[in-house]
Amino acid sequence: MLIELAGVSCAYDQGDVLAGLDLAAGRGAAIAVIGPNGCGKSTLLKLLNGLVPPRAGEYRFDGEPVTAVRLREPEFRKRFHQRVGFLFQNPDAQLFCPEVGQEVAFGPRQMGLGEAEIAGRVEDCLALLGIAHLRGRAPYHLSEGEKRKVALASVLAMNPDVLVLDEPLNGLDPRSKRFMRDLLVRLNQGGKTLVCATHDFQYLDGVFPTAWVLGEDHRLARSGPFGEIVADLAFLRERNIL
Repeated sequence: MLIELAGVSCAYDQGDVLAGLDLAAGRGAAIAVIGPNGCGKSTLLKLLNGLVPPRAGEYRFDGEPVTAVRLREPEFRKRFHQRVGFLFQNPDAQLFCPEVGQEVAFGPRQMGLGEAEIAGRVEDCLALLGIAHLRGRAPYHLSEGEKRKVALASVLAMNPDVLVLDEPLNGLDPRSKRFMRDLLVRLNQGGKTLVCATHDFQYLDGVFPTAWVLGEDHRLARSGPFGEIVADLAFLRERNIL
């Protein structure tokens, strides 16, 4: 398994936000994380990206434990963050360069790649997201949908094995939602592992074969085929997901 959680719990000052999670995902999986507001979806994604350490239990990525101690080791941290890319729910949280082209180039440059390789990745990712015309624009002048595409391009420029996405359709119009849906399908077909928190069941049906459902008690309420779970309206309503 590429991702393994065994008895994982996380806590903030107010108490547990994840409790006793046992989850696993193999290479090439595509998993939707669903649940009511406040159940811990964003915290789970941050944990998978190494931004939040487990209070209890173990998180292993590709067989290696991911802990606060390991993430303080420069070599391990760099290798881990090259392999796991994170798209924040709010793109303003990850856009900070004065121009879009610089934003997309930032990650590969931190990896120490040569300028020719960086330029190629920037060109490819801008073209993939259909935002080459935004190259010289300031990110803070863009629409919410454009910001989200720039943020995703900056993640993809690192060529991670795993894409962790927090509500990637937020702020997008219907046409952009369809574009993003089709892009996620292509990325998964290309071998990327996807873990995505979402409330957009309509647009993402057919993208994710599997769903993990978190309950209001911050525990795993259910896991299984995405289509079956979102079709179970009584289950979703009982847990305040709909």
